[in-house]
Amino acid sequence: EKAVNLKKDLAEMQEWMTQAEEEYLEKDFEYKSPEELENAVEEMKRAKEDVLQKEVRVKILKDNIKMLATKVPSSGQDLATELNVVLENYQLLCNRIRGKCHTLEEVWSCWIELLHYLDLETAWLNNLEERVQMTGNLPDKLDAVNDALESLESVLRHPADNRTQIRELGQTLIDGGILDDIISEKLEAFNARYEELSHLAVSRQIALEQQLQTMRETDHMLQVLQESLGDLDRQLTSYLTDRIDAFQMPQEAQ
Repeated sequence: EKAVNLKKDLAEMQEWMTQAEEEYLEKDFEYKSPEELENAVEEMKRAKEDVLQKEVRVKILKDNIKMLATKVPSSGQDLATELNVVLENYQLLCNRIRGKCHTLEEVWSCWIELLHYLDLETAWLNNLEERVQMTGNLPDKLDAVNDALESLESVLRHPADNRTQIRELGQTLIDGGILDDIISEKLEAFNARYEELSHLAVSRQIALEQQLQTMRETDHMLQVLQESLGDLDRQLTSYLTDRIDAFQMPQEAQ
């Protein structure tokens, strides 16, 4: 009777493992939304806990069969063979579920990381857009144009590391068929805005550089003219002080 019960327990254990494999490992999942992916992660975590909890039952079966083998060697030997198969299948099931759970957790982490980098770069684009708009109505003063140019250039010096991460994380998920529609839409919108604002910012930067150059050249010309007029004023004052007749002056002084 003991042997019959143990044999029944082994069969039930094997049946449970077959069901667990069908439910958690053989189903084809499509993760088209973050909610579906998150639910799959939580389900696989529960599956891992459920499988690992069966370890106690497997150990009890193993101990009981060993004990029976010492008392009834013939029955124990047959059950030991079946036990080895169950133990092997159980270990394989544990490893596969652990692996799938780890993979899904990595995928979820990848998605969260992608959102993080998108948030960072979106904040940078907002800042860039604000700086570009600030260059629209500048007072016609050299200092104001120079400050606006330096401010815009400081934002444009933003490193490309985050965008590289966005591209690589997004491609990894899309290649795996995970959230591909949502990610493609997000990346398309982000890239379009990035290209538009970058080109606008660079065009505005070039315009400010040209404006600044023109203003500096004009200031320099005015300074040279002012110095020349100052020299002429001093020379004419000297002529007047010395009561020199106009016809005695050089032609340019006349």
